[in-house]
Order: sequence, then C-alpha cells, then structure tokens
Amino acid sequence: MFKFFAYINRMKYIKRWSLMRSTKEENIMEHTQQVAVIAHALALINNKVFNGNVNEKACVLLAQYHEVGEVITGDLPTPIKYFNPEIKAAYKDLEKNACERILNMLPSELKEDYKQYILPDENSYEYKLVKWADRLSAYLKCVEETKLGNSEFKKAKTAIEKELKGIDSKEVAYFMEKFVPAYSLTLDELD
Repeated sequence: MFKFFAYINRMKYIKRWSLMRSTKEENIMEHTQQVAVIAHALALINNKVFNGNVNEKACVLLAQYHEVGEVITGDLPTPIKYFNPEIKAAYKDLEKNACERILNMLPSELKEDYKQYILPDENSYEYKLVKWADRLSAYLKCVEETKLGNSEFKKAKTAIEKELKGIDSKEVAYFMEKFVPAYSLTLDELD
C-alpha cells in the first residue's frame, strides 16, 4: 500500500512539455489537478446546463488518476505518442502495463475500488469528458505560454484549438465560450 502512494507522489517530479521550453514549468501532478478541475466543470455543465446525468465524482477521480502510468513511463510528448499507429498502440500497451503494475501495489481489498479509475471503461461518457478536459488543459497551457510571449506554443495552440472546435461536445463548446477567455486576462483584468 505504501508503495502505491509513494509512486503517486512521484507525479510531482515528472515534467510536462519536455520538448518545448516553458515559461512556467509544469509537472504531472499540477496538470492532473487542473484536468480534475476542468473535468468536474464539464460534468457540472453536462448536468446543470444541459440536463445530463454524468457521475461528477467519477469524472474527478478518473481525471485524478488519468496520468498515473506516467509515473513509470514518463511523459512522452504527444507528437511522438501519435506519430503512427504502431507507436500509438505500443505506448497504449506500455501505459496499460504501467497502470496494472501500480494497481498491483495495492492490497487486494482495495484494488477493485481503484481499478475503475486507473484502468477505466474507455467507452463511458465520464471517460470522454476527462479526455476532453485533458485537451482543454493542454490548450490552456498554450494560452498561458503565448500570453507570456513564448512563441514555442503558438503552433500547438492553433492545432489544439482546431481539435477542440472539432469535438462534438456541447460541454467543451460551453467551456470554450464561457471560461477560456478569462485565461487571456491579466490579474487586474479579472477584477
């Protein structure tokens, strides 16, 4: 059990955006927290704005553990992860094996409770919301970096924005319209 939590704690040491120079460094733990907050917002948007029936708790917990495999594999940059179908399949298999390894560090009486979040049902709507929250988080990182004058993120910002606009999700569209503009404001402008 202690090994499981020791592994989870290592998320704060794994840097994100390793191929791009960042103005503000970000680690997996910070990224995970932002994805959890965004996933929760998307679940609330689904339920409150569009009268849906999404499990908000499941969204937050799926987001909380969505990068747990990277404690073992490290953060492989998206362009490499999705370079071709063979690399994508191999990395997905590697991530699954890493998640299974971490899951096996838990006492047997707790494994099933964690399994649904560490090895989730990828067909669930909650899982889709978390995947979209992950992309929104990446987009917001690009917004932040370009706002700070870092042109390294311009191309990624444009590509991710196009991808987000192409997602058939009323929750993502609502989030983009209502929340994203605030990320371009200064602290003084937020008042």
